[in-house]
Amino acid sequence: VTRSPELVMGWREVVLTPNVVEFGRLWKGVFSDEQQQQQQQEGGAENDSESAQVEALAKALGGVTIVQKGARDLVSNGETTLVVDLKGGLKRSGGQGDTLTGSIATFLAWRKAYLDGLWDHGGRLAEVETLSLAAFGGAAITRECSRLAFEKHGRSLQASDLTEQVHVAFQNICGEPTR
Repeated sequence: VTRSPELVMGWREVVLTPNVVEFGRLWKGVFSDEQQQQQQQEGGAENDSESAQVEALAKALGGVTIVQKGARDLVSNGETTLVVDLKGGLKRSGGQGDTLTGSIATFLAWRKAYLDGLWDHGGRLAEVETLSLAAFGGAAITRECSRLAFEKHGRSLQASDLTEQVHVAFQNICGEPTR
């Protein structure tokens, strides 16, 4: 996608999950040097600038949803930006993104069932809103998995340790808290 952003351009159902380094590469692949400088000047404080950059990139890609992983996760479709700042684990390890994408995919499947009317529900959330909520939910579950796994394994945490925490994390975030 960094080399050929047109692969996802305008595909509003696409969710990208770059970390900060991958986001930087994607940013440089989409914006010219002049556009990058202009975007940075339009940003404000550092945190606001991060949010503005994620939003600008999502918009430039035609409304794809971006989940930028970091100290806080930023979810944007170019119009709305959500911040996932739940406490996570104190150690990152390669492969945690697999938990994120799996969690987002699960929420996207439930989103489809919701939009298809597989069950009766009291309200009607917009398609774009449910996509952002699916990405937000996946990021929240992953952060909670990481927190729980770190509590159990400490610095010896591996990405695979997150898997055993998915059920408890889901209950803590979406259902009845267990811990």
